Amino acid sequence: MHFIRCAAVAGLLVTICRAAVVTENGFPILWEKAPALLSELPQADGVVKLDPWDYLQRTAMYRLMINATDPFMSSMGPGATENPLWGLPLQLGWKLKSGRLVDPTGVSTCGQESSDPVCIAASSWWGCANYHLSVIPFLAAVEAGVVGDGQAKLEVQVPAELASDYCSSTCSSVHPDAVQKWVTFFQSLKTISASEASDDDKKDQILGLMWSAQLASLDAASSTCANKMTHYSSTEKSFIESWLNSGQYVGASHFHSSLEKSVQFMTPLPSRVLQETDSPPKIADLSAEENHTLHTFGWMTSVNKLLGGTLTSMWQRAMCSAAARAKGRALLEDLVLNPQFPTSSMLGVLTEMITKC
Repeated sequence: MHFIRCAAVAGLLVTICRAAVVTENGFPILWEKAPALLSELPQADGVVKLDPWDYLQRTAMYRLMINATDPFMSSMGPGATENPLWGLPLQLGWKLKSGRLVDPTGVSTCGQESSDPVCIAASSWWGCANYHLSVIPFLAAVEAGVVGDGQAKLEVQVPAELASDYCSSTCSSVHPDAVQKWVTFFQSLKTISASEASDDDKKDQILGLMWSAQLASLDAASSTCANKMTHYSSTEKSFIESWLNSGQYVGASHFHSSLEKSVQFMTPLPSRVLQETDSPPKIADLSAEENHTLHTFGWMTSVNKLLGGTLTSMWQRAMCSAAARAKGRALLEDLVLNPQFPTSSMLGVLTEMITKC
């Protein structure tokens, strides 16, 4: 058997033998092949016919949103990839490469790399969850006039057999909280960026609004997509629950989901759909990093359940200021990226942080 020496990661006591694929040429998967202009999307009679079941068109929504909001993101940092919306297309790319957009029922070949690689299955829980993190913010960006200059007319295609599971051009009537929070985020960018506040304050405000919107989308997805979880193993279901729960932590800490930071946190995600026989942290064909992430996510979810939701609420209470949120982000980095960090110390750290709020 051929063994490959693992490369050490600077600053971390971990090694990489295998990792999730989240980038291609330094950008999200198939980024350069996705339309970069609204006019490049399919149109008929002046109406953009958006097909969110085509991976490239979902990616196009992210390209349009990032390009449109970049002028208001100077407070995020001097780089060209500091926009916190980069985390969304990177998540979509990870789902594609890890096989999570494939039809889990096996009825169709949608999403299978050998036959229909850019198809997103409407029956996929992950594809459904991402629908709420792509279509809803995109429609909100159009409504706010950030994309399309207030002139764009859109028609979102929904699968006939599952039409009741997905909102289309009228998402505001189905998920009003999520749509309104995304509209608020997009409408506030210009005002915040032009204010006299410091860059640190601007950054914290923008991230707060963005994560409020993302969490609202995840809440909508949690209920709308629940019936699709039946197609997965109990191990994958547990991971889905932990993945949803993790949003509460990164959101409350105002995680800066730049391209670089997002790649760092997504690389240790599981690179394939989990099977019934998988038992983290001892899944033989996954890397130490993937096993560690699954174990940590599972531990946080289990402790939160054991404490009746107290761990999540403690975390949210502890993130009471910009300085506290910075500590929270550092704590998340230790939990996810440093296997030597004692997870059991988390409660003590949070308790101390809360006393200082």
